[in-house]
Order: sequence, then C-alpha cells, then structure tokens
Amino acid sequence: MTKIGILTSGGGCPGLNAVIRGAVLKGITVHGQEFVGFKDGWRGVMEADSMPLPRLSVRGISKQGGTILGTSRTNPLANGGRRAVKATLDQLGIEGLIAIGGEGTLAAARALTEAGLKVVGVPKTIDNDLNATDYTFGFDTAVQIATEAIDRLRTTGESHHRCMIAEVMGRNAGWIALQSGMASGAHAVLIPEHRVSLDQVAQWVMSARRRGRAPLVVVAEAFVPVDTFGRPRLGGIGLMLEPELEVLTGIETRATVLGHIQRGGVPTAFDRVLATRMGMAAVDKAARGEWGVMVSLRGTEVVAVDFDSALGQLKTVPEHRYQGAAVLFG
Repeated sequence: MTKIGILTSGGGCPGLNAVIRGAVLKGITVHGQEFVGFKDGWRGVMEADSMPLPRLSVRGISKQGGTILGTSRTNPLANGGRRAVKATLDQLGIEGLIAIGGEGTLAAARALTEAGLKVVGVPKTIDNDLNATDYTFGFDTAVQIATEAIDRLRTTGESHHRCMIAEVMGRNAGWIALQSGMASGAHAVLIPEHRVSLDQVAQWVMSARRRGRAPLVVVAEAFVPVDTFGRPRLGGIGLMLEPELEVLTGIETRATVLGHIQRGGVPTAFDRVLATRMGMAAVDKAARGEWGVMVSLRGTEVVAVDFDSALGQLKTVPEHRYQGAAVLFG
C-alpha cells in the first residue's frame, strides 16, 4: 500500500480541512493509499512529528475552519531541512507529499522536487494572488466575511452620518478589497495595484455625501496613496486614512481593521467544493506518479500545472478590472 504524507503550511485559510478530507477519502477508496498527516507544516516533516489519517479521522471536517494538522511558517530549505525531510520520508516509508500552502510553501515544494523528492502542491491563499489558477480556496470565504462585516459598518455609518473605512487583507493584491467593495456597494475601493491621491478619495467621499449617503471606503492593507511615502509594515492604512479624510472632508470618519477574522470561520460552499476537488485531484496525480506539479482551477476544471508556471509572478488585479469597478465610485 502506497503511503502519502499531507501537510498544511503558511497562513490559516478556510478550506484546508476540506482538502485533507477530499484527498484521504479518494486516496483510500479509489487508489488504496494510506495517509500520514504532518503537524504544523514543514516543521512536522523535518521533525517526524506526524499522525495517522485513517478515514475516520476526516469525518465531518470539511465544514470546519482552520486545519486539523496545524500550520506554521517553517522553512524546510534552511538549516539542513532538505536532508531532514528526506530522512523523515524514508523513516516512515512515505512515497511523496501533498503540500497545501501559498507561495512560500509551493516554492519550497519546487525546490524539494528539484532535489529529487516527490511533491504535489495544492494552492492556498485568501488573497487569490497565485498565478496559474483562476481561484484559490479561502478567497471566496474571505470575501464573504468582509462583505458581511462591511454591510454592518454601512448601517452604523448611516445612523450616525459618518464616513466608514473598512481595511481588508491583501498583501500584494487587491482582490479581496475589489470583490467585497463591489459586493457591498462601496463608494471607493483602494488597492495596491492602483495608487490614487487622498484628494481623489476625498472627492469620492464628498460625492457620496452630496447624494445623501454615508460614505463607505474599502481599502486593502497594502494600499499606499500617491501622496504618502511607503509604510514599514502591512496593516494600519485604514487608521491612517481616518484622520486624513476627516480633515479633507469635514465628515466624522471611523475606520475598522477586519484583520484575521477573514482567515477564520467555516468555509463557504464554493470553497468547500473547490478544496475537496483539489484534494481529490492531488491524490490522482500522486497515484499516477505525476509529481512536481500543482493542481489548479482553470475555468471549471481542475488541472495540473508545473510549479514554475504557478510561481513565475503574482496574479494581481488588472487595470481594466479596477477601472470597471471605479465607474461605481463616488
């Protein structure tokens, strides 16, 4: 019986458990595989800290947030990590790994593949910024959480006649801000791919006020206005905009940072299904000996792409998508 290892690495993300369940159920019932889960990402692989994953262990977990395996940002390429990973796989009789994670995890998977190890990658990020896949699981849930929170901010803003600012996640790409901003009817959406001035934001806010609306601004954490020097870390841009817009517009303004609530909670139905399909596709690749690839959503089909395609560049919001949304601003 072929034994496969599974790990979840990097930031938390709704849908991780659904991947594990999909992989284990199909691997056992269709391919006769056996599964071992490594605890806390690459740390568990390097330290041989594992747990068996029989069918019973994944019962009912697809609707749960987080990951039953735990996660960390351990780098398996540092301090002799490659040798430690190989030693663990040899010790436990594991043929290869299913590595579920974002850009860092997949970059490590590529390097380990180049070193002769067998790895299939499953893309995971709420930011939806991985190349070579149309969607990553976790993104839909993050957008839904952000939209629901922004809808609540709108009601309190209207009651107090305030301008409300919602800061959402988006390390390098503004997909969450764009989608949740459009869904909630925001009067301005600010993303890192498109820098605008504070005066322009103030104009959008004032336009909404003149029409009797309580202005609503959605901003990605990595946004930097054209008239502001860069900030040393992500997060806090909403709190920075709060006093600036209040001075420019004369409207009482309040900012809310949604932060890590976007990473938690139960995954949406879309993310559960996508994650399950990706887990099933990953074990199919392993069963056929097709290692060194990442499973990917292209249109409505789950396919496989090489790591280089996935890691060549980040998938950011194209200008035409932002301009299409900007028609609705103000």
